[in-house]
Formats: sequence, C-alpha cells, structure tokens
Amino acid sequence: MFRPDPSSPISPTEQLVRRHRLHPLELLPWLAVIGTYFLLPGYLPLGSQVLIMILFALSLDLILGYAGIITLGHAAFFGVGAYTAGIYAIHVTGEPLSGLVVATVAAGIIGLISGLIILRTHGLTLLMLTLAIVFLIQETANKAGFITGGADGLQGISMQQIFGQFRFDMFGRTAYVYSAIVLFLVWLFARLLVHSPFGRSLTGIRENITRMHAIGTPVRRRLVTIYAISAALAGLAGALLTQTTQFVGLSVLSFERSGEIVIMLVLGGIGRLYGAFIGAAVFMIAKDELAKADPVFWYFWIGMLLVLVVMFARGGILGLIDQALSWVRRKS
Repeated sequence: MFRPDPSSPISPTEQLVRRHRLHPLELLPWLAVIGTYFLLPGYLPLGSQVLIMILFALSLDLILGYAGIITLGHAAFFGVGAYTAGIYAIHVTGEPLSGLVVATVAAGIIGLISGLIILRTHGLTLLMLTLAIVFLIQETANKAGFITGGADGLQGISMQQIFGQFRFDMFGRTAYVYSAIVLFLVWLFARLLVHSPFGRSLTGIRENITRMHAIGTPVRRRLVTIYAISAALAGLAGALLTQTTQFVGLSVLSFERSGEIVIMLVLGGIGRLYGAFIGAAVFMIAKDELAKADPVFWYFWIGMLLVLVVMFARGGILGLIDQALSWVRRKS
C-alpha cells in the first residue's frame, strides 16, 4: 500500500504522482510494436499472436507476481473468453468490440465465482484446485460439442469489420493493430492498478499476509477482486485469439497453455509488468524458430533456456538486465 514519507518535503499528492509518472524506458516495448508493423510486415500474423500472449501473461502477472497467488489453471479463463467470443460471433453477431466485452465479462464472472471458492485455501491445495477448474471447464467444453464443436473445435466463425471500416485481412495487418491497441489499453489499466493503493496492498499481502491482516486490510476481498480482474483480462486475451484467427479449439483450455504462460513470466521476470512483454516475445519467437529448426525436440531447447534463466538470471531476463546495469554503474 502506498504510504507517503512524512520526512519528505514533497507533498503526499506529489509523491503519488511521481510513482505514476511514465519513464522514457517504458516506451521501448511500444516502439518495438510500431517498428514491427513497418519493418517486418511478413511477421504480422506471428506478431499478433505474440501481443495476445503478452496480454495473457500480463493478466497472470497481476495475481502471481503482485498478489502471490500461485496457479496452474489460468488457461481456464483464457478458454472461457475464447469460446464465449466464438459462440457470440456465430449465434449473436460478429461485431468484434461487443464480442470482446461479452467475453471479458464472462471470464470475469467465472473468475469471481471460482475465486470465492478456491481462495479459501492456500499452498498445494490452492494449486490443485486451479488445476481442477481448468480440467473441469475443458471437459465441459469437450462434452458440449453441440455448441462448442467438441474435439473438432468451433468452426464457422466470421468476424465483421471493426467500426465497419477495417476488415481482418489475410496479411494480419488489422489483427496486429487491433491486438496492439487492446494490449496498450490493458497495459495502461494494469500500470495504474499496480501503482495504486490497491496494488500496493496486494504487494503487502504477498510479502506478509499476517501483517496485512493485523492492520485491518480486507485480505480475502482484495485477493478475490484481483483474481476476478485477472480472469477477465485473460478472457479478453482469449477472445482476441478467437477473433484474429476465427477459430477456437480445446487447446485454449489445455494444461500446456497454463504451463507455457507461467514459463513466459519466469523468463521475462515475475512481478514487473514488463516481464510479460519480454518473456512472451522471447518464448513465442524462440518457439517459432526452434520448431522450424528441430520440429521433434524443440521443447528440449525451450526447457534448456528456462533452466539457464532460472540458474543464472534471478528475476528473469529483466533481472539479468538489472544486474548488468548495476555492474555498469559500479564500474563508472
């Protein structure tokens, strides 16, 4: 929780404003996003997938990195958003923006309901319950083939033009720009959230939940709130995937999807916001290149990369960058 320094000559309001002030280095990911559109037009379909995974990783970072909620079932909400967007497009309307809203709300409701149940537990029990939820939802989607398509996936999705002007083209231009704008808005929201008193209280809960109870913080209510917010954002990412690919299958609800998103965060750096950007980009690009070079054993090299990062780069790639900058400062 943000607490102004009473000995500081700066007013509490000014201290809070400084916390929210944008640092020039925070613009680097967005310069990369813009540069990719103009310099690498042939990679825009992959680029839109990277942006969606960044959004998914960012949603997980809110609960894993800031609130300390350990989960291996975050794909449940990603899948709920993906299937909701697809079903909405087929049976209601293919208008993209309303589909995003409906999918986000649906995933948020599932997150709220499940959070009220599983956040009564902690540790290994909590971890197992998150796994149970993703398996239950996956099997439900598999059995309800009359509406989800079952093992064959939900087909026949057709998206309308965005604002009646921008069509999803085969080159991925519209999908890339659409995903980038949604990610930017979510990033602004997440940045505001983690720097707010609510976000600071989440960090306090992660570091010392007993002390937060002692000072009267409504711990469980705040954990359920951030869990529902995280679920809603994961559903938003799933909806984006459905709309940009116009297909959704059971893989969006797989345990593999949950595991991969945790790996992305570990690679980039947990609890840093920008770890999601670096980790997701590195993982997706490495996955694409390694799958081309070694289609059978490419996962081995991903595992090797993860082992090296965990052993020699505490805090992920961002932690490694911090160490390098500290070394440079000491030398200079």
